[in-house]
Amino acid sequence: MALLATRASRNPADWSDRELLRWVLRNDARAWNELIRRYRPLIYRCITKVTLKYAPSLSSADLDEIYADVMMQLVREDMHKLRIYNPARGTKLGSWIGMISVNAAYDFLRSAGRRPLLDKVDGILDPHEECDRTPLDQLIEKERWEHLNTLLSDFTDKDRTFVELYYQRGMEADEIAVEMQISLKTVYSKKHKIRAHLVRCLQGLASAGDSPIADLAVA
Repeated sequence: MALLATRASRNPADWSDRELLRWVLRNDARAWNELIRRYRPLIYRCITKVTLKYAPSLSSADLDEIYADVMMQLVREDMHKLRIYNPARGTKLGSWIGMISVNAAYDFLRSAGRRPLLDKVDGILDPHEECDRTPLDQLIEKERWEHLNTLLSDFTDKDRTFVELYYQRGMEADEIAVEMQISLKTVYSKKHKIRAHLVRCLQGLASAGDSPIADLAVA
């Protein structure tokens, strides 16, 4: 009761992300209003980042549709995507929601036939960023990922799909298992093999002095 009284006496804008998430997961109306107030601009910023690159002529109605899909994803299946967020990994709640927003924009464009089936890896979103990189940051990272994408050209379709789901869309192992219809054990095995192969390739490039990709970390 004391906790409830304390919460009720505070302005939701003063809550930490953890407090906000705790009350959102309890379906608290004030918490949901605060989450929307706090992250609506970020969601639209991340959506626009993707759509300006691949479909700059999209209407505001299309952007609103993607935004609505993001909100549906946040509440779908008993708020599963919010429940699997783990702050212990060092990712901010805003970064997590931003990644969901970017993926929703990609899915919208793919369904509309405006984006290749696999955007390779140059469209990846760093989960520690919130769509606020400078143009120079984006240029440097794009060059690095273009080099990495060259490495992916020899991958099988399944391995390229895995790279998209795990590295680009940031899906959890159990989600990938369902999406690809493989066992959880296979997911971890494939992750290890792909990561080891990429690391070997990156080390080879680094030793050859290919600086744009030499310091690229593969998580």
